[in-house]
Amino acid sequence: MTFPVLARTAHRHIDVNGIRVFYRESLPDAPNAPVLLLLHGFPSASHQFRRLIDVLGTRYRLIAPDYPGFGHSDVPEPASTGGAFAYTFDGLADVMEGFVQRLGLGRFAMYVFDFGAPVGFRLALRHPEWIAGLVVQNGNAYEEGLSEGAREFIALRPEMEGAEKTVRDLLTLPSTRGQYEGGTSDPELVAPDGWTLDQHFLDLPGRTRPQIDLAFDYHSNVERYPEWQAWLREHTPPTLIVWGRNDMFFPEPGARAYLRDLPDADLHVLDTGHFALEDRLPEIAPLIADFLPFLR
Repeated sequence: MTFPVLARTAHRHIDVNGIRVFYRESLPDAPNAPVLLLLHGFPSASHQFRRLIDVLGTRYRLIAPDYPGFGHSDVPEPASTGGAFAYTFDGLADVMEGFVQRLGLGRFAMYVFDFGAPVGFRLALRHPEWIAGLVVQNGNAYEEGLSEGAREFIALRPEMEGAEKTVRDLLTLPSTRGQYEGGTSDPELVAPDGWTLDQHFLDLPGRTRPQIDLAFDYHSNVERYPEWQAWLREHTPPTLIVWGRNDMFFPEPGARAYLRDLPDADLHVLDTGHFALEDRLPEIAPLIADFLPFLR
């Protein structure tokens, strides 16, 4: 009887500008295997990619870091409460830029999901020579990819009455679970482990303020959409788009908008929600496996 081979995965920390960053890295059989940098979303961390790493990590080098304030990485004191680290998307990108440099990654594809899109596109603008291709999974870069609820949330500012409470409500278990199960055609295919672990991290001491700061900074991403779109038009990276059409934040038009700037992108819209890997891994993994060999 033949069994599928699963990847060996190393779980490591590395110092980036004084911040201890946790990451998962598959150990592929080939020493020069194509590299895919996996950039996670909110409210998750690198654990959201663990099954994808299992199934693809024997052939490809998959690397999934946790941002500062997420998962197993350090949570430096926020600048908003007197600390040294600013929890902005520029700040997250600074650390991920240092992470890539510390690992010595010269050229790689990026999987950008949710928060991973604004982090990843900042890296792309700073270092276009790094980017061999993109896997975009519900990682928005277009105005039409914002639901009405997302627009209302992005419009929140710290000085607005009730704004911080609205953000705090997003950090609760019902909200976290809803992001996983919402929009799926069969919630029984979504394991409870993901939202349970996410909530564990969200509830740890010192974790709330970083998330509030990032929520209030999200508008900076929308303001930079035109820059990211111009980068796509100029560099035309090979791109695979897989999108859960029932995403409560980033609906299907956000996926199709990429085709304006990347008409040759390979688009697959799936009948699921935000965390598409949770229930659609059997469909998404083969698409990525077919895509990566062309990036050598």
